[in-house]
Amino acid sequence: MSETVVIGLSGGVDSSVAAYVLKQQGYNVIGLFMRNWTDTTGLLKGDCPWMDDKFDAEAVARKLDIPFHMVDLSTEYRARVVDYMFAEYEKGRTPNPDVLCNREIKFDRFMEEAIKLGADYVATGHYCRKTIQTAANGQPIYGLLAGSDPNKDQSYFLCQLNQQQLSKAMFPIGDMLKPEVRRIANELNLITAHKKDSQGICFVGKVDLPVFLQQKLAAKTGKVFIIEPECEIFNRNWEQTDTEADLMQLSHAYPFHPMYGQKVGTHQGAHFYTIGQRKGLNIGGFPEPLFIIGTNVEHNQIFVGMGENHRGLYRKVIRINHDEVHYVRPDHAMQPADTLRADVRIRYRQPLQKATLRMGKEALYIIFDEPQRGVTPGQFAAVYIDEEIWISGPIAE
Repeated sequence: MSETVVIGLSGGVDSSVAAYVLKQQGYNVIGLFMRNWTDTTGLLKGDCPWMDDKFDAEAVARKLDIPFHMVDLSTEYRARVVDYMFAEYEKGRTPNPDVLCNREIKFDRFMEEAIKLGADYVATGHYCRKTIQTAANGQPIYGLLAGSDPNKDQSYFLCQLNQQQLSKAMFPIGDMLKPEVRRIANELNLITAHKKDSQGICFVGKVDLPVFLQQKLAAKTGKVFIIEPECEIFNRNWEQTDTEADLMQLSHAYPFHPMYGQKVGTHQGAHFYTIGQRKGLNIGGFPEPLFIIGTNVEHNQIFVGMGENHRGLYRKVIRINHDEVHYVRPDHAMQPADTLRADVRIRYRQPLQKATLRMGKEALYIIFDEPQRGVTPGQFAAVYIDEEIWISGPIAE
């Protein structure tokens, strides 16, 4: 008897073809659609509502002749993902809901529902790969690798998965290129063949972020200050990394203060903005665009710099606090004073950056070879060794 795989049918082309591939491989395939979000507050016009996605997912299941089910996880999604978003923005951090959705919903609550349907494995349409090795004690070790398509690699979004989650996970299209996926869907005449890829917040869609956040975070007028690149607070010695005290200092955000700048405008809430943001300030009259280089939610202040290469946009050292360091590969856990050369990315689609990791008494420090632009507290740093994610965690500040 063939093993049963429950595929998360989202109503998109990737999960549709993933279901087809599984069926071709001889698995007993069941389609399961998640309803995670129904609120339209802040959604931009033209975004596809969940009912359209369900219709497409069900049509694909009929076409492939596989059973179709739906599960409502909207309560869990709001509690574990959306409420987390609100809490992080309120602290002045910028969360990544897609990473949380995969850790807390797709490979947790959804996986539980899939197992109720008899699943041996749970599959998604992510562009990533999984490996299995055998440890010295005979136990399997699961690895999470980048997808074969460099333009669609989604391993970053799965950087918080653990060994137990990976043991049940399958990624049927991880070794395929997107054009090939489109070609197969077109040949099968699937309703999703030419459907655009989803954008914006996982299961929510593209949103007007301030409007979306105002469901829980009140707008309040504050001041915007411009900081010149010659400001003394940028006089850090980036090569001074001999002690943990040096690393801790370098990993802190710049200590912006109104006394260092000049007021150039107002805003409607520091928690609505993020480091590196250019749009949304509506402040003109400068030779070059203004970019946000710092926020202070406690005092409701925003600090900006002129030009995309402003010194305030760059940091060379970041840290992940000890209690937030996550090992996808626990067998490679770092010990105090350990160092590791690795590739790191701090946002989706960012090219991998060379860095040295150093485990300290208070945190894991990541020292980049080259200063990084737009380091955003709350976003996840993912550490790769030869295309495989070993470590991840949220940037402390």
